[in-house]
Order: sequence, then C-alpha cells, then structure tokens
Amino acid sequence: MLRKICFVLMTASLLFACSSDDEKGADANDILGTWDLTALQIDENNATTDEEFGKEILDFLTDQQCYIITITFNEDLSVVTENSGNYLEINVNPGGTGLDIPCPTQSDTDTSTYTFDGQTLNYIDDSLETVTVTVQISGNTMTINAADFGVDNFDTGGQLVFTKR
Repeated sequence: MLRKICFVLMTASLLFACSSDDEKGADANDILGTWDLTALQIDENNATTDEEFGKEILDFLTDQQCYIITITFNEDLSVVTENSGNYLEINVNPGGTGLDIPCPTQSDTDTSTYTFDGQTLNYIDDSLETVTVTVQISGNTMTINAADFGVDNFDTGGQLVFTKR
C-alpha cells in the first residue's frame, strides 16, 4: 500500500512540474542575439493583398539570403534594429516574367532599450513611446504579431518570423 501511495505522489508531482513549465514561456535570455526577419506567416484564406504581397517580397528576399530587418538584443538591455525596408526597389522584369527585388544596400539603424520577461517585449520606439508586443520564442525562431510590431510595409497582419543567427 505504501508503494502505491508513493507512486501516486511521484506521478502527481511530475504532472504538476510539467504543466507549470509549459505555461511560463521562454527564458528572458532566449531573446539575446541577432535575429533576421525571414518570413511573414499569413492566413492564406483571409489575407489582404498587402499581406500577400509582403509575404511574396520576404520570401523572395529570404531565398537570396537578404534580410531587410535585423534586430540585435544585447545583455545590457540595448537593442539595435537595422531596417532596409525604406530602400526596397521593386521592379517588373521585362516581358512580364515576374518581379525583381534587389537586396537593398542601405538601411536605417536605430538603437533603443528593451525589457523582456519571456513573453512580453517592451521597447522604446523612434517617437520615444513604449511599445509592448507579445513574443513567442521556440529554439531559433521568434514570432511577433506584425500589426503590433508596427514595421512599415509589414504591419497589416500576420506573424513576423525571425530566425536567430
């Protein structure tokens, strides 16, 4: 009988330990490092034209290993963002064979401060306002709601997907 009680207690403690780990989210240090914007996930059935176009642009550039947004989170709680979205040139290939989007050679760089508790990212934007977004980190992949993050040309909807270098 004592063995059965011990077995039940051990099983219960394992179940509670596992469930609390799943709910806490990422470790606050998981965000440290350099992240490249590699994709825009959209709902194909309900996507707007802007979302579909943004996804096509990111897919095309990522295939060329060109990343138009790079974010570096440092241990001192500084964050450096490089954004070359303002320098995108979208050209139509002669003969209507699709689009040509050269990788921009210029970018805008912003430095700010941030806090991250494993789920919520707070940072100061260029208007000196605090922006709060929910971040999901799984291994080397970070997703952020595009509309909440507010990056020009990629803020209509969907999830921005960043890959850690």
